[in-house]
Amino acid sequence: MKQAIQALEWIVEGLGGLARLCVLALVLLVATNVILRYFFSIGPVALQELEWHLVSPIALFGLAYAMKHKADVRVDFIYDKFGPLGRGYIDVVAALLTFAVAAYIAWLAVPYVLQAYDIMEGSPDPGGLPYRYMLKAFIPLGFALLMAQALANLLHAIVQIQTARAAS
Repeated sequence: MKQAIQALEWIVEGLGGLARLCVLALVLLVATNVILRYFFSIGPVALQELEWHLVSPIALFGLAYAMKHKADVRVDFIYDKFGPLGRGYIDVVAALLTFAVAAYIAWLAVPYVLQAYDIMEGSPDPGGLPYRYMLKAFIPLGFALLMAQALANLLHAIVQIQTARAAS
């Protein structure tokens, strides 16, 4: 079970690293766009669109990454009142609900992405980026990654429950 957890979290960590690099790229891109716009009166549409294209991997891969590092929102003042066994059961329920919601959103997103791919959707703006359908692919991928982290959290919770039961 520990190998499965490590494999799942290795994937989440790797794609979370990609999201971190996208944050750096976004900061540099915004700074570049500001300099071009205010000092040279240039505002390339493609660079402006690239800004919000970078937000997709940041947000969608960042969900699972934040969950892995326990940076997600929880009600800790209630959670902390439970012992290890109670926390384990709460974590099981949370992981199952997260997995179910992520699976449903990923499933709903697939036809949306396929439709964009079928028409080879690009930017409607002149000078915009041509591969918008590739950007939309981050939706099911991001939620599949969230499913992987939810599964890792479920396995962590099972280990926690087993450990708590063995200790009592």
